[in-house]
Amino acid sequence: MIAYLDCFSGISGDMFLGALVDAGVPIEELTKELGRLPVKGYELAAREVRRSSLRATKVDVIIKDSGQQETGHRKFRDIKKIIESSSLPGPVRQKGLSIFRRLFEAEARVHGGRYDRVHLHELGAVDCIVDIFGTLIGLDMLEVDTVYSSPLNLGRGTIKTHHGLLPVPAPAAVELLKDTPVYASDISFELTTPTGAVLVSSLAGGFGPVPEMQISMTGTGAGTKDFREQPNVLRIFIGSRVDRGDGGISVIETNIDDMNPQVYEYVMDKLFKAGALDVFLTQIIMKKGRPGIKLTVLCTEDKKDDLINIILRETTSIGLRFYSAGRKTLPRSIKLVETKFGTVNVKVIQAGTKSRRISVEYEDCKRIAEKLDIPLAEVMKILNSL
Repeated sequence: MIAYLDCFSGISGDMFLGALVDAGVPIEELTKELGRLPVKGYELAAREVRRSSLRATKVDVIIKDSGQQETGHRKFRDIKKIIESSSLPGPVRQKGLSIFRRLFEAEARVHGGRYDRVHLHELGAVDCIVDIFGTLIGLDMLEVDTVYSSPLNLGRGTIKTHHGLLPVPAPAAVELLKDTPVYASDISFELTTPTGAVLVSSLAGGFGPVPEMQISMTGTGAGTKDFREQPNVLRIFIGSRVDRGDGGISVIETNIDDMNPQVYEYVMDKLFKAGALDVFLTQIIMKKGRPGIKLTVLCTEDKKDDLINIILRETTSIGLRFYSAGRKTLPRSIKLVETKFGTVNVKVIQAGTKSRRISVEYEDCKRIAEKLDIPLAEVMKILNSL
């Protein structure tokens, strides 16, 4: 299962928990699993609320013992001891430990000191521990293995903390959100908290629009504040990946009408060497009737940025477009075959359960034609009829 977080109003730990409970995580089961952590003095409560025009679930961590809040000012070794002495599954413990270490490291970088010496104030409290581990447990209950997210709305203004008055987003949140797409709306409030920032930046496998998925459940988690401008909620969509055949590819295109045609061979060679699956040129008619060339590159998602950089650096293009596409390929294999011309590489394509095609590699045909001074077309005809 995959999950998508719609963070149009930011994200916090309680919003994430609320969205999971609203999506179907039983609060009783969640409380029971959290009981495997040696953390006492709190109660987990869920209630239905309205945020602007939307219904949502608000999850609160209610501290029973006021003295417990003082013990919330903990160092990393205190959190580590709590996690390692719990009876939670190993993967949940390790993931939670990694998330808390990132929190401490972020606090250390923005306030000074070493991560194993700094104290966490709001972040070290019981509610932060419950928010983080409740989220990990909830995702596990819903069998979510991959999380994606929209860009994060940070908010703006200032916030009062134990460190004094700090700008929004909080410095620790900014540190945690490096390399994460963010923006700020006009709402003067801390929309993305450090807890929300560390959760989404640690768990999300990608940021952007809703991925292709078949939604099976949704949840809406409420933030504490109720805004007039927009619903202060986090939405989560949970479902299965859409089958896109043999997987998705990226298509990169650009139209060019002012480049020396001799450059295309050089550019295509560089693109193939950088990992392009295919590169091809299409004659087109551009504005004002000018003839041009559309350069198209097919590649896997992880190669897209490198190939885009090559196109923008090596051609006269000043802009391009890219999009995702599905593809379906037939099973194929390369076999060495002995022929009267010697050993050649033959591509065997399985076109069905009882049907297959063969195709001799072009470079082998070319080599034989040049070596024996035989027309290339004749060599190809002979070999492809084997």
